[in-house]
Amino acid sequence: MPSLKEIVEKSETPQGRYFDLAIQVMILLSLAAFSIETLPNLTDTQQLLLDSFEVFSIVFFSTEYLLRVYVAKPKSKYIFSFFGIVDLLAILPFYFGASIDLRSVRSFRLLRMVRIFKLVRYNAALRRFHLALSIAKEEIILFLAATGILLYLGAVGIYYFESGVQPDKFGTVFHCLWWAVATLTTVGYGDVYPITVGGKIFTFVLLIVGLGVISVPTGLVASALAKARQMEDEGR
Repeated sequence: MPSLKEIVEKSETPQGRYFDLAIQVMILLSLAAFSIETLPNLTDTQQLLLDSFEVFSIVFFSTEYLLRVYVAKPKSKYIFSFFGIVDLLAILPFYFGASIDLRSVRSFRLLRMVRIFKLVRYNAALRRFHLALSIAKEEIILFLAATGILLYLGAVGIYYFESGVQPDKFGTVFHCLWWAVATLTTVGYGDVYPITVGGKIFTFVLLIVGLGVISVPTGLVASALAKARQMEDEGR
């Protein structure tokens, strides 16, 4: 018979797999209930059922959190870990809402969406993706920094070309940042666009660069995922 620690923290045993599966099902059901709550014209009976399920899910997740704290050695390692904080945030809004009747506290209900992050712990593919991000962390950080610089330069460049003829749309660099984001990501909403020759040429160059911006992180993550898969196979 596996110990409580093995059931809660590991999934190699049948009991551990059932424990993980029960938590995954509860996460999905709680997210579905949260989505249903946003529907208009819910009847009193439907609202009562949703509220009752929320209480049940909070008791379930609170019990899970306390079990994980109980079996953790040392306890602080779990409490202050990423998943420990996520587990706490998943139940925190209920206790704030139940104990304090303030409109501002309703914002804590947004934290219920944190429950979706709990799925990461129980999904091997997501764990592999997390490992891949760790492998390519430095390259991704460098890429994000370069992208930020490129966005700013794009905003400044289009500002000089278009601010004189379209001051309402390109009046400041901050206004131009929206155009730079839409253009660099090749979304091109069309709500803001250049009309000068220089602005159009500059946009063409930025669009070409934008194609590279989309492809570079894809290649980085794909390569890192292949490495993560290789490491996982070697570990087995």
